[in-house]
Amino acid sequence: MAKLRVTVVIPTLAADSTYQDCVRSLEKQTLRDLEIVVVDNSGEGRVRQAMAERNNLRIIDSPTNVGFGAAVNLGWRDSSAPYLATINDDAVAHPDWLQKLAETLDKNASAGMCASRVRLKETGKLDSAGMLMAADGSSKQRGHNQPPESFAKAAEVIFPSGSAAMYRRKMIEEIGSFDESFFLYCEDTDLGLRALWAGWKCMYAPGAMVDHLYSHSAGQASPMKAYLVERNRLFTIFKNFPLRILWKTPWMTTIRYGWHFVAMLSGEGAAGKFRAQGNPPAQLAWFVCRAHISLLAALPRLFRQRWGIRGKAKITAKEFCSFLDKHVISLKQVASL
Repeated sequence: MAKLRVTVVIPTLAADSTYQDCVRSLEKQTLRDLEIVVVDNSGEGRVRQAMAERNNLRIIDSPTNVGFGAAVNLGWRDSSAPYLATINDDAVAHPDWLQKLAETLDKNASAGMCASRVRLKETGKLDSAGMLMAADGSSKQRGHNQPPESFAKAAEVIFPSGSAAMYRRKMIEEIGSFDESFFLYCEDTDLGLRALWAGWKCMYAPGAMVDHLYSHSAGQASPMKAYLVERNRLFTIFKNFPLRILWKTPWMTTIRYGWHFVAMLSGEGAAGKFRAQGNPPAQLAWFVCRAHISLLAALPRLFRQRWGIRGKAKITAKEFCSFLDKHVISLKQVASL
């Protein structure tokens, strides 16, 4: 096999027709020196039942559903490519997607991450153009539901959405890969903040286009998603937020809960969708309690990780907070999306 430039990993649980569309889009990439790795999380070998390994296509069978981050780590583990990419199994990449991402990292030596311009398949509106962060540690897609043409310029962003992203191997070797304890959601936020502490930048490449069927696998407002997003938000801030903003997060979170309540009553945002799907609103309160219980149980591990991150930090807490302020989303906006 020729020397690889990119290893791109597709974790899949459903292993339905959508991941096959994703694979086909990667096989049509203008960048040819790539390896495609499909990680089958079904535990039933569904991927091999539908396709066989072939030129630059490798299949990894996980005996159980290990989640998104662990699946990506499996795919990256045996790779020697300088660039490592992720794409959701319900996304279809435009032919020059990987080429545009790789060219952007080639031109920006201080960038360890690159974000794509991701569009929603259903509406044609934007899914993400990088990410934003709220004061309580919630992360949301930059430009979500806005016209894609409004985000046609390259820019520095805080970190990419893991639904379609590229990472520099050198950065991953320095800071570590995805935190497998997250299982699903926010692992890209945690990785991005760890990279920020280590002095790495993230560039947005508007020419790197992907069409995404949003939350195809876990659902847009499923009970599992509601719990994991809240738990992993807590994991993320306890690992990464400096004390000067960490102490404020309970108050900021309370404000966000209030906006979620307002949104739920009006049928808007994730809380509104959760209720519209027939889930009892009181269940959200239980998920909040359960998330905090999980946080207490994980504190020893989180503090060890926190000390490790700060021990390798190349920027100050003031610089970290200043960067977050440049890429902020309001708590009201978080609740409305």
